[in-house]
Amino acid sequence: MEMINKRGYLKEDFRLFHIRDQVELELGYHYHEFDKIVVFLTGNVTYVVEGKAYFLKPWDILLVPHNQIHRPIIDSSEPYERIILWVNADYLRDHCLGGDDLRQCFTMAEEKSFSLIRPENADRVTLMKQLNTVESAMGAQEFGHELLSRTTFLQFMIELNRIALKDHTAMVKEAFRSDPKLEEIIAYVNANLEKDLSLESIARQFYMSKSYLMHKFKEMTGYSAHKYIQQKRLIQAAELIRDGVPVVEAGQRCGYGDYSAFLRAFKKLYGVNPSDIS
Repeated sequence: MEMINKRGYLKEDFRLFHIRDQVELELGYHYHEFDKIVVFLTGNVTYVVEGKAYFLKPWDILLVPHNQIHRPIIDSSEPYERIILWVNADYLRDHCLGGDDLRQCFTMAEEKSFSLIRPENADRVTLMKQLNTVESAMGAQEFGHELLSRTTFLQFMIELNRIALKDHTAMVKEAFRSDPKLEEIIAYVNANLEKDLSLESIARQFYMSKSYLMHKFKEMTGYSAHKYIQQKRLIQAAELIRDGVPVVEAGQRCGYGDYSAFLRAFKKLYGVNPSDIS
């Protein structure tokens, strides 16, 4: 059975990577505990986020909220260049002012189940300049470089949110591939992790056979429905525990009626007992 692993650790408020390579790179499905921005520059890459495939073009922006399962499918015959930003969600929330939420672009991506932004030409130029400024500031050592890094990054996030609020990429059908019924199923699972999510019950809920559900889920997402449900439950349980919810209650609120089964599954995924992350 395929694994869905956590990748990367973010100790800073944000981090920027500018990467260009042309190697055989097979990345499996994974998730992060931080928000992620991918600015695609060159290459031939399809990005799959929560079962929806996005066909990237230069200067496309992909928003991957924390804990969403995703992977890039990379054609190694072409150089793949991208700018990746890892962002601490709490850092963005701490800089909300006057009702303006710098994390709104990620919230919209979650609510609309759509992660792709394809900026207009003028917006691309603005973003390019701002990203260059952020990258330069983060690589400098002069007086005030850390403050400059933060201020330029926040300016970038303001502009990104402005672009996201007016973006209509979801109307560009050739930009992505998805299955509306599967989107409904994934949304239902994520909203009901504490309930009975046996494949039989989901199949009944959506008027399909269990075998068809399993086939369709695997075909469109690349991983099994059972694995997806288990992973989402454990990710949410970990978040609840970090927020101070007792371990037993966290397991129950994520659909684990059997505490010993919860402990085994949690330790298999995270490598530690639930009590060790609280």
